[in-house]
Amino acid sequence: MNGGGRVLLAAPRSFCAGVDRAIEIVERLLEQHGAPVYVRHQIVHNEHVVRRLERLGAVFVEHESEIPEGEICVLSAHGVAPSVKANAEARGLRVVDATCPLVNKVHAEARTYADSGHLVALVGHKNPVEVIGTLGERPDSTVVIESPEQARALQTDKPVAVITQTTLSLDDVAPIVDALEDSLGSLRRPHADDICYATQNRQDAVKEMVTQGATLILVIGSETSSNAQRLVEVAQAMGAEATLVDGESRLEGELLNGHEVIGLTAGASTPEELVRATAERLAGSGYDTLEEITVAREDVHFRLPREVARA
Repeated sequence: MNGGGRVLLAAPRSFCAGVDRAIEIVERLLEQHGAPVYVRHQIVHNEHVVRRLERLGAVFVEHESEIPEGEICVLSAHGVAPSVKANAEARGLRVVDATCPLVNKVHAEARTYADSGHLVALVGHKNPVEVIGTLGERPDSTVVIESPEQARALQTDKPVAVITQTTLSLDDVAPIVDALEDSLGSLRRPHADDICYATQNRQDAVKEMVTQGATLILVIGSETSSNAQRLVEVAQAMGAEATLVDGESRLEGELLNGHEVIGLTAGASTPEELVRATAERLAGSGYDTLEEITVAREDVHFRLPREVARA
């Protein structure tokens, strides 16, 4: 396209408060203690962010047993099972918890429900580290439900309480909870704010871009990012083409062919600089009109843990 193409830019997009907090924790620990600072799992699911922190001296490992005794162990934003913290502390590691406070809230719900005799139905996908961590709170009293079919097949004599993976959409959760209720009768439905505010806002912005004519949605994010993958799915469910891009590679010409209006957004762990770089590439391909589509204003900030908080 030589010109005249439009880009609709989602707002909100990119970093959420939990991601901001997690990255700042690692940066401050590096400032205060110097390298290395060990991080269990990727601090957030974005390769660009991880590479930058590695250059500053962060060392990412998949298991706390890989960290030398006495060193700092940062727990990623996605949360971990209690056994991970116990294992890290038993090895003499200095644990700093960067778990998103919204994920911690769901962990607390899992404990409360399980300890009061409920079977906890955790609506989510089995593999994301967030779900593995939440499941680890009370594994004997928690079952992961991925679909309405699984919900209808669940059998239990216990009362059921439902919690959710924070990076799903309300659209994903509702049919599963309805199926549980149809099958089991009364249950404790999930709190509306189990779905992260940032996840919902970013999905709402994608829907609005499609409503306003975007036929292709580019979602900047890493393959490992659950919330970025959901943005692609939301766009596709609305009837648009959608794909995940890394924000650093060139955009293939065939990808853009036939689309006059392109929607651009980024997962909650994607830095804004990649959004700007992608918008510039699109402008170079003839999509030279940029319009921001705003569905919400975000002013959420989470307190830093005492280990890094400045007086």
